[in-house]
Amino acid sequence: MKAAVLHQIGRLPRCEEFPEPVATENEALVQVRAAALKPLDKQMVSGSHYAAYREFPVVCGTDGVGLLDDRTRVFFGGSRPPYGTMAQRTVVHRARCFPLPDGIPDDVAAAVVNPGLSAWSSLAWRAQLAPGETVLLLGATGVTGKLATQTAKLLGAGRVIAAGRNPQILETLRELGADATIRIGGSREELTDAFVRESKVSPFNVILDYLWGAPTEALLAAIARKDLQPSETRVRLVEVGESAGPTISLHGGTLRSSRLEILGAGTGSAPSSPEVWKEALAKLLENVMKGTLRIDTVRIPLADVEDAWPRDYQGRRAVLIP
Repeated sequence: MKAAVLHQIGRLPRCEEFPEPVATENEALVQVRAAALKPLDKQMVSGSHYAAYREFPVVCGTDGVGLLDDRTRVFFGGSRPPYGTMAQRTVVHRARCFPLPDGIPDDVAAAVVNPGLSAWSSLAWRAQLAPGETVLLLGATGVTGKLATQTAKLLGAGRVIAAGRNPQILETLRELGADATIRIGGSREELTDAFVRESKVSPFNVILDYLWGAPTEALLAAIARKDLQPSETRVRLVEVGESAGPTISLHGGTLRSSRLEILGAGTGSAPSSPEVWKEALAKLLENVMKGTLRIDTVRIPLADVEDAWPRDYQGRRAVLIP
């Protein structure tokens, strides 16, 4: 079968022949119809993710949409190594296959589940967003940031501030629910001033951070108080990604002078109950069906995976089609 095969960390996967998978007890063979190309996939290939590949050759991809032997269409994840989802066929535990409703195209379903559930779990589970609270999104012009903008409003956020680099995409975020936008660019001082201005309109309660690095340091400078008065606002900063850098410099006074709480959102801090995820997935797909959650996709043949891998899709999710 054809698959996106990786032979070494740091190289690009290539479309080539790979042995057919064979299912064992409690596993299902899946005929793959679509597999999204996500930042997670790129990080695992580059070696920058904590779950990067360690044995080779390996088929790339962590989730996708496909057909079971009985033609049930499912979203699935967690293929058994060395099989990934960017292939004509893969093998996965049956408990990790979730039937999909009709009416959602393969590429949309493959693209929306991972970032959509990430946005939901970060806001509802980790940050415990309460209705009426103010949400700041760092990295809102990316795929997950755009979905987080919509999700925050669906969860009852009173005000959503979207911060990102791409001015064209920033302009579209008001249509998705953003009440204000901040362009990330220029000097650190200018960015800090922009955060201060928005926080005076309504103090930040929840911050989803897909960037980390320098933009987060500018934000922390805006949060730190310069007096000896107690802070009235609890601030939950949820670190989700690190596209601007893997580390930050954090002054201890920032924590002592504010009610800042720093949390992480990832596999290690996600809900462990399968029922929680099933309920969240059902709600996510319902919102996609109703059009209250939208995602833009780019369909790419699996054969073009090597060329597609390094491209920037400008707020759209690339989806590989075997």
